[in-house]
Amino acid sequence: MRSSTLFRRINRHPVKKPHVARQLTKPVREACVPPVDSIVEYGAYIGGEKVVAPGIVESLELVREHNKTGSRAFVWVGLHEPEAPEVEWLAEVFGLHPLAVEDAVKAHQRPKVERYGDSLFLVLKTIAYLDHDELTATSEIIATGEIMVFLGADFVVTVRHGEHCPLTEVREKLESRPDLLDRGPAGVVHAISDYVVDRYLQVADLMQLELEEVEATVFADVSSRDINRIYQLKREMLEMKRAVTPLQSPMAALPQRRVIPSEMREYFRDVSDHLARVCEQVESSNELANSILQAALARSNTLANEDMRKISSWVAILTVPTMIAGIYGMNFDFLPGSDQIWGYPAIVALMITVCTFLYRGFRRNGWL
Repeated sequence: MRSSTLFRRINRHPVKKPHVARQLTKPVREACVPPVDSIVEYGAYIGGEKVVAPGIVESLELVREHNKTGSRAFVWVGLHEPEAPEVEWLAEVFGLHPLAVEDAVKAHQRPKVERYGDSLFLVLKTIAYLDHDELTATSEIIATGEIMVFLGADFVVTVRHGEHCPLTEVREKLESRPDLLDRGPAGVVHAISDYVVDRYLQVADLMQLELEEVEATVFADVSSRDINRIYQLKREMLEMKRAVTPLQSPMAALPQRRVIPSEMREYFRDVSDHLARVCEQVESSNELANSILQAALARSNTLANEDMRKISSWVAILTVPTMIAGIYGMNFDFLPGSDQIWGYPAIVALMITVCTFLYRGFRRNGWL
């Protein structure tokens, strides 16, 4: 009842945006523009319930009025691949650090957790498994993206890069559970990080199945195409390792941050445990990919050596009749048996005897 009364009072006496921005942080420059196309959703969450306000500035004003009474309220703004002026506008409204804003706009950042004043800047790498009918050397198996999170005492700003891993599911889950929303901004960050790490587990399991399927073909019939497929899997595993492994240390240290309430620290430790399991699985899968690749190359070399021995054996066998026929084809007189009626059959018999002897020798040694 109190929130709705305050909301009507704000609508009855609208406050000019420059005045509100000056109360919140500092005046918003005219060069900066509010997010329009890049904004996914925003809202004020008071007592576990979503309250719709005319704009982001009004939502933050409403939240801070409620926080004065001791209740837990915050603003959550979600953006998808915003332009620099849009993020700069949010930076002046929420008081975000310029270095963090620059990272959020440029993307392609390493997973990390950094503190800027009273706020945290969290970078999460997202991964998605791409379905394919057949794995080839050019197949893209894993797609990567990023989620940047600005965490403050009364706000959460998420900036997402990439088409996969939307946060709509996370927002709907939280809005259906007021007890989760009542945890505040740290509860939102926990839900996002838990969702991202769960996706890590799913992709790691699917990549494990891919490796096991390819492993079964290594000792069957290895070709250059099979080696290209294995190398493609190896490359995708390295991409996944670069996305997952660097997050382990920052996530382990996140529960110790002052911005994280004490009652939320055990939840972040649980996410850190799940992430450690993912890192172990990715590392083991990466080692398995190395073993498969080495086995495939060794198997390929073995098959190539076997082919070379077969070719060499047949060349040696065919050399004998070729040499004899070449000698008797010369224009010389007095060649052994050339002037006898039994000469031709004897020479042919000699060729067959020598070739048979060589064939049996190569066969006994495993060359044929």
